[in-house]
Amino acid sequence: MTSSNDASGAAAAPYQAAGSLQGRTILMSGGSRGIGLAIAARAARDGANIVLMAKTGQPHAKLAGTVYSAAEELEAAGGQALPLVGDVRNDDDVAGAVAAATERFGGIDVVINNASAIDLSKTDDVDMKRYDLMQDINVRGTFLLSKLALPALRKSANGHILTLSPPLNLDPKWAGRHLAYTMAKYGMSLTTLGLAEELREDGVSVNSLWPCTLIDTAAIRNMPGGKAMVQAARGPQIMADAAHAVLTGSNLAGNPAPGGSPTGNFYTDEQVLAAAGVTDFRPYSLGASEDELVPDIFL
Repeated sequence: MTSSNDASGAAAAPYQAAGSLQGRTILMSGGSRGIGLAIAARAARDGANIVLMAKTGQPHAKLAGTVYSAAEELEAAGGQALPLVGDVRNDDDVAGAVAAATERFGGIDVVINNASAIDLSKTDDVDMKRYDLMQDINVRGTFLLSKLALPALRKSANGHILTLSPPLNLDPKWAGRHLAYTMAKYGMSLTTLGLAEELREDGVSVNSLWPCTLIDTAAIRNMPGGKAMVQAARGPQIMADAAHAVLTGSNLAGNPAPGGSPTGNFYTDEQVLAAAGVTDFRPYSLGASEDELVPDIFL
């Protein structure tokens, strides 16, 4: 069995879905490429409606794809797509995306906080513009998109916020390695922790999802030594399948909300897919053996 880095998910995969996202409306930050596009494409195969709000409206010199080319992929996969050029740091852009989603599709069932900035510099070396960028996109953007979508999510029969952020871990190792980035990603995870409790009686599930290994993305490839690093990575399809399993509630354990759906959990891709019946993760690899894969940070 071989794996594929193709966002369409056309290659054979070990995950066999027990549920479907057909007819559900997903609002995602980012999603022009990488993990976000793979998650959106997996939902599109079910017949989901996907609203992508991303900055890339014109082709980028170093990054493949635009929000418009992503939307074409999603519609070719079987979904309906609404591409919006917008910045999650801009209040008006986010409010406009929420309004456009509800106007076009009648509501919002799922918010996926996918947009994120990364800089693994030590404190001496991190540029404060990069620090501000990570705080604005990762923390503020996640909070803002979640906040403005709450009225629509409360009206959904299956409201869900899924944030791509790591389990909260106070082991000083991670803060010591890259403090600025750790604070930004943990800020996203704190949003999951707090909103899950705040919305517990509202029927809206709030969870986070994080990969166990390095995932091949443009952000990693553009880092120093990134092209060599991704040789020991998995493709983004593993996160797409895991997100699908979380959003369809496939045999998930965890803290239940009053409606029965798990909420307030920090899932990993392997944990979720194992619960869905996956026993062999090798098809997700880009070629490296399981013992050669690079573990992701924060785990």
